[in-house]
This record gives sequence, structure tokens and C-alpha cells, in this order.
Amino acid sequence: MSAIAICVNPMSGRDVRRLAARATNMTHEAKRDIVARIAAGADSVGVNEIYIVDEPFRIASMALDWMPLKAKVVTLEIELHHDATDTERAVRAFVGEGVEVIVSLGGDGTNRIIARSAPQLELIPLSTGTNNVFPSMVEPTTAGVVAALAAMGRFSDDATRGIRNRAKVLHTAFSDGINDIALIDAVQLRDDFVGNLLPYDEAKLKKILLTRALPDRVGMSPVGGLISVVEEKDDFGLLVEVSEMEDSEVFIRVPLSPGFFKDVAISRSQRVDLGEKVTFEGEGILALDGDREHKLGNKRSVAATIRRDGPWVYDVGAAMRYAVAEGMMLRPL
Repeated sequence: MSAIAICVNPMSGRDVRRLAARATNMTHEAKRDIVARIAAGADSVGVNEIYIVDEPFRIASMALDWMPLKAKVVTLEIELHHDATDTERAVRAFVGEGVEVIVSLGGDGTNRIIARSAPQLELIPLSTGTNNVFPSMVEPTTAGVVAALAAMGRFSDDATRGIRNRAKVLHTAFSDGINDIALIDAVQLRDDFVGNLLPYDEAKLKKILLTRALPDRVGMSPVGGLISVVEEKDDFGLLVEVSEMEDSEVFIRVPLSPGFFKDVAISRSQRVDLGEKVTFEGEGILALDGDREHKLGNKRSVAATIRRDGPWVYDVGAAMRYAVAEGMMLRPL
């Protein structure tokens, strides 16, 4: 039996940052359209089961209720707390049913929770958030096809290297024994507070560790990407230290949010190899993939390392080209 899961974050693309930048509001109806297209793609190549969870907005269930699918739709019930832990429980429920391939709808933060909950998963992350680097902007229909082929074991041999790659993960070990992860960035902020959802104030940036530094994205990634490009395939990251504007000789103009540029003064940057330790210390907040969840201080510091031990992420285009080359799309009359 082949099975995929569709994991929807109902709140991605709908937070307060849209009031402070020119970001698109992702409606529930738009997400239902995406879910329906994923399911149609998966069903077209013969997946047996499609797993979803019941959530307050019924995004996935309403998308699939009246679709004429051959695949069986399985709706799982989870305890809802209406916060990020709902995603954790959804992923664990999928894994508990034996699902190994998930298509996610969310941003960097959503996929961070998925990776933290089940790092062994095979994942196709679709972007529905803001300032996203980890998920892709690909056609959901095609993503559904690739997810189904993956669940059917069609990409399991050595020839499929490059079609799926293990994601880099930024591991953080706090001095009080707490551990956490990020997929894209760890950012130390001055004079900020835990739980803040507004876009970053460039004057509060202190230190940024990136697994990907890309000049064609928005957010923290281009702070490094406009200095030195680091891609997902590279077995290293980038550390950027930020200074006050009057203390620096160089600055970059960065889109910190969609359509929202700020000048950021750079004191130094350096490559960080896999396994190399970077320490964050001093007063401030540590944000992981945009989530300001950890406070730093005189008695609390953190050591961060980048390792390639995250979920197996599919390149949808490469997977489809491989499927065509192997004749997977040809069917006898």
C-alpha cells in the first residue's frame, strides 16, 4: 500500500507581518485549491491512500470531500492546541500510520517543526508563508505526482541521487540543556522580545548564521546572499555579524520583507563548515527560522552547528525528468 500525507499549516501566510510589509495574504480557499491539486496529482499515478488531519478551518477535508478520487482519503483526529504544536502532533500521527512521504503547505517555520518532529521523512515542501527559503514555489499538481511516485518506491535506488537530498539542519544546544533546530537561519537580536511577530528591525540585528545565503530571496537569507552565495547543495553555511551603521565601512540594502528594503551594516562574514561550532552569547533573543522563542543572557548562551541530517527533500523538476527518462509515465492501452 502506498500512502502520502498532506500537512497544512492553516495560519501560514496569514500573520501580522502583512500589516508591516507588502506580503500576499494566503487565504484558506487558496490553500484548499493547493490541497486539491496535490491530491489530483497523486491520484493520477495510483497512490492508494492520502492522509490528512482534521483542523478547525477544515482546509484539507473540504478540499477533498467531493473530489472523485480513487485513492482513499484518511482523516486523522489530533488534539488541537491552536499553536505550532498542532503541526508536531499531525506529523507524529502521520508517521504513526506508516506514512513516509509528506507534502507540506507552510513556510520555513512550519517545515522546521516537521523536521524537528520526524527528521527521517521524505518531504516536498510547498511555500504558503512569508520570507520563505526552505519550501519551493512549484505546481502542486506535479508535486502530488512526485509524492505518489516516491511513496510507491519509484525513487529508491542509487540512480535517484540528486532527486532527493538530505536537508541541512542548524542545531542549537543551549547552556541550560535545551536543544532546538532551524532549517535556514539563527538570528541574534538586540533589544527584542520573545514572541514578537513583526518584521525584524535592522538596527536590532547582531549575528546571523545561515544554512542558505541566497541573493534572490527576502528575509535573512539575502543578508548573507548579497555578500557570498551559499546554496542547499553546499556543505557549509555562512556567518554574518552586523554592526551599527556608524561603526561600519560597508552596508548592503536588503529586502527584509517583500517590498520592504533596509540598510544593514556588515562588520564581517565567514564560511562555516558542517560540524563547526558557532557561539551566540550576550543579552538578546535568538530567533530560529523567524520564530523568536529563545532568550539569551549572561547565564544562557547557545552553541550552534550545521549538519546534513534533516528530512529528504525532493527536487520536483528533477524527479519528473527522471520519471520521464525511466518511462514511468507511459502506460499500456
